[in-house]
Amino acid sequence: QVQLVESGGGLVQPGGSLRLSCAASGSIFSITSMGWYRQAPGKEREFLATITRDGGTNYAPSVKGRFTVSRDNAKGTVYLQMNSLKPEDTAVYYCNTRTPWAAYWGQGTQVTVSS
Repeated sequence: QVQLVESGGGLVQPGGSLRLSCAASGSIFSITSMGWYRQAPGKEREFLATITRDGGTNYAPSVKGRFTVSRDNAKGTVYLQMNSLKPEDTAVYYCNTRTPWAAYWGQGTQVTVSS
């Protein structure tokens, strides 16, 4: 079992930056990939970025070049650095981790981009 706790969301002005964190506990040694999704009101959950245990990354076109995913394997933590934020980035952001036998989700953290 893996438990996830996200932090770092909040209100930011357009053009600003935020850094989200997701700390895993439990069987962190079994985690393979870690990543981030988001869900805006009335929309489906959207893939943003993922990072493998050896640091390989993959990004959605909508955030490539603005968002950066990173991880600390020793701490079982994944980060999402978000720059040049836009109002359309407003959503609940979810951490996702995968092991060979299951996928786990965090509780979500609200990000609001507004002036």
